[in-house]
Amino acid sequence: MERSIPQNSVVLVSGSNRGIGAAIARELIEHDYCVSLGSRQPDSLATIHGRPDRKRLHAAFDAFRSDTAEDWVNTTVDRFGRIDALVNNAGSGEQVTLHDDNEAALDRLWTVNVKAPLRLIRLCLPHLERSGRGRIVNIVSMSGKRVRNGFVGYNMTKFAMMGLTHTVRHVTWDKGVRATAICPSFVKTDMSAYSDKITPDEMIQPETLARLVRTTIELPNNAAVAELLINCRREDMV
Repeated sequence: MERSIPQNSVVLVSGSNRGIGAAIARELIEHDYCVSLGSRQPDSLATIHGRPDRKRLHAAFDAFRSDTAEDWVNTTVDRFGRIDALVNNAGSGEQVTLHDDNEAALDRLWTVNVKAPLRLIRLCLPHLERSGRGRIVNIVSMSGKRVRNGFVGYNMTKFAMMGLTHTVRHVTWDKGVRATAICPSFVKTDMSAYSDKITPDEMIQPETLARLVRTTIELPNNAAVAELLINCRREDMV
């Protein structure tokens, strides 16, 4: 597929030091994007992705500190002069069941999985609209489409992220911004290590998911994908 997004396009990727985020960052770097990588441990990014250079920026991003989101976006614009895409990948899989009375844990899930992505979207939107073909990719989960367990905190926040994605699509469409929810089932990462329902080799590979993210970013404005549901085992979708 011919790439419709301009050369030297700038993409922010949160949670880019491991798992899905690291795979997305590698995929974009290999395809000549300028990447701005956010992580709670920014010092680890050089080991994973190589030292910062003219096309690679490493930044601190902590979902619990709103100032790091603003600093990250401002630093990216100062460095590259533009933002073309945002990948909200950082997330929490903290387990809170229906019977758990744990407000602190629920607050953490809402902060990481919903409020922090919303904050980054708000900060990036002026730059994404200016590009005329801005892209927002939210790494959600199949848990934002159906429920297969009792982890009510995670399930609620992932459904909320779907609402966030579709609100952004509705509000920003006429400005050329396209938002996509990527909803994978089990991915071979530390977050899925708890499961005994499927072996790691049967899970979606992070590199496969990363290719789908890049494809979503590169699609033209008139071929936008609202939701991309990715299965590694057969299951009913409705």
